[in-house]
Amino acid sequence: MTGPAPAKSPTAKPMFDKIALIGIGLIGGSIALEARKRGLARSIVAATRSAETAALANRLKLADHCGTDLAAAVKDADLVIVCTPVGACGPATQAIASSLKPGCIVSDVGSVKQTVIADMAPHIPEGVHFVPAHPVAGTENSGPEAALLDLFEGRWTILTPLPGSDAQAVARLEAFWKALGSLVEKIDPADHDRILAITSHLPHLIAYTIVGTADDLAGHLNSEVLRFAAGGFRDFTRIAASDPTMWRDVFMNNREAVLEVLQRFQEDLFYLQRAIRWGEGDKLFELFTRTREIRRALIHLNQA
Repeated sequence: MTGPAPAKSPTAKPMFDKIALIGIGLIGGSIALEARKRGLARSIVAATRSAETAALANRLKLADHCGTDLAAAVKDADLVIVCTPVGACGPATQAIASSLKPGCIVSDVGSVKQTVIADMAPHIPEGVHFVPAHPVAGTENSGPEAALLDLFEGRWTILTPLPGSDAQAVARLEAFWKALGSLVEKIDPADHDRILAITSHLPHLIAYTIVGTADDLAGHLNSEVLRFAAGGFRDFTRIAASDPTMWRDVFMNNREAVLEVLQRFQEDLFYLQRAIRWGEGDKLFELFTRTREIRRALIHLNQA
């Protein structure tokens, strides 16, 4: 993201008077940029524990203001989105709880839902509406400077409303994410965590492992490995460059679903190992043909 943030639309009718973002990295910064571009709020403020990060966000003009007082940022906000790593969602919610006004909607952007809900829900005051969410979008970059316009365009945002969630609050949050360009689906939190374990968490774990293994095995050939890296390895290094804090928290907070899918993956890997050892090319060809169709389906759905 370069240059000043775009001016607010003079013609759009704001959906919220004030939006507060707790955390101002890739996702929080992108929400701020997009909401401002589309005129979705009269005021957009942010807060982060780090004075250095807040100063950078202010230089980039991602929000109207970014400070370090979390509670002050959410005062009088109609929508509060916690954009921290999932391990920090509970403490962040506790810090802002006493300053949330009645009728406010509180949400998050975490890629794990069950533990985030368990961490955040006890701190939500009576009269405040908690609607968990997860925009399935991002890059390997992190921090305020990673914020992008159009990050959510055509991408899914998953809402995981709780039993008894206020229907109007859910509808307002759904409309907000659609206004940011997202496709929106509502899913049970446990189902969300199982789906993301397969589609996101396991691929990241594999990428971190492969890049680490290559680094361990290369030895004196390390420079040559990097110089002659093929496309597949380059793709893995891109994924493995993702924020270490965020992904540590993801695996610690979705461990059961990740371990379940990892066990299945190990069994499938052993199957391929046997096929290669015994020269069973038909089994490899069958798998490669089947998986190519999945890529074609993703392209057809505009999710590639």
